[in-house]
Amino acid sequence: MSLSSGKAIGLFDSGLGGLTVLRELHRTLPSQSYAYLGDNARFPYGTKSAETIIRYSRECAGFLMKREVGLIVVACNTASANALSTLEAELSVPVIGTVGPAVHEALETTRSGKIGVLGTNATVASKVYDEALKEQDAALTVISQACPLFVPLVEAGMLDGEIVDKVVELYLAPLKEQGVDTVILGCTHYPLLIKPIARFLGDGVTVVECSKAIARDVGKILGPVATTPAKPLSTEYFVTDEVGQFNQLAAIFLGDRAVQAVRIESLY
Repeated sequence: MSLSSGKAIGLFDSGLGGLTVLRELHRTLPSQSYAYLGDNARFPYGTKSAETIIRYSRECAGFLMKREVGLIVVACNTASANALSTLEAELSVPVIGTVGPAVHEALETTRSGKIGVLGTNATVASKVYDEALKEQDAALTVISQACPLFVPLVEAGMLDGEIVDKVVELYLAPLKEQGVDTVILGCTHYPLLIKPIARFLGDGVTVVECSKAIARDVGKILGPVATTPAKPLSTEYFVTDEVGQFNQLAAIFLGDRAVQAVRIESLY
C-alpha cells in the first residue's frame, strides 16, 4: 500500500507533541504527504476524563477523514490510551497509536524486567502501558509515574535548565530508586526533554521514544514504495486556536522546519 498517489497520512495531537512523531515520519518516509492537526484550543488532553478524550479524538479523526487521508496516526499518548480501540472500530482507514510500538521496543530493550512509564495523569490512570506490558510478560515490574508539569514546560519552550532539572528529579527519583533499566516516554511532548531525563537516569537506563517505532510501523503498512527517496510532498498544519505560539514552537519540535499553520473554526 502506498499513499503517494494523493492520500496523505493524517496525524493529530492535543497540541505540539505529535510533531515529534511527524519529524520522524518526515525523516523516514519523505515521499509521503501529511496533514497534522493540533487541537490546541482544548489542550491538554491529559487532565480530561476518558469520555471527553474519546469525543475529542473522534472529532479530530473526523476532520482528518474529511481531508481524505489514507491512514491516521494518533500522535498523542493520552488519546491512544483512551480512544485508539474506538477509532480502530469506527474508521475505514488504518489507525496507529503510540502505545504498541513503544511497548514492543521496551520489551526488546529491558534486561532486568523493570520498566518505567512516564505519562500524563490520564495515560497513567488508564493503565494501558501496564496492561500491554504485563500481557506480554506477567513477570515484569512496571512503575508508572504521572508527570503533569512536563507538558506545560515543553509548551513554554523550557527544555533544559535548573527548573527543568528539579521537576525531572521530582518525578523520576522513584523510578531510579527502584532500579528500572528502561523508561518509556509515554507522551509525545516528552522527547523534547530527553536531555535532562537521560542525564538524571544515567547511562545504564534506556529511554524509549515512540516516534521511531511508529515510523517503522507506518512504513510496514505502506510497503517498500513508501521509503523510496523522492522529493518531499506537502505537509499541511491545522490548529483549533491561535497559530502564533504553535508556529514558533513547531520549529523546535521539527528541527527548524518552518511552519505556517491554518486555524480552523470547527472540527464538526
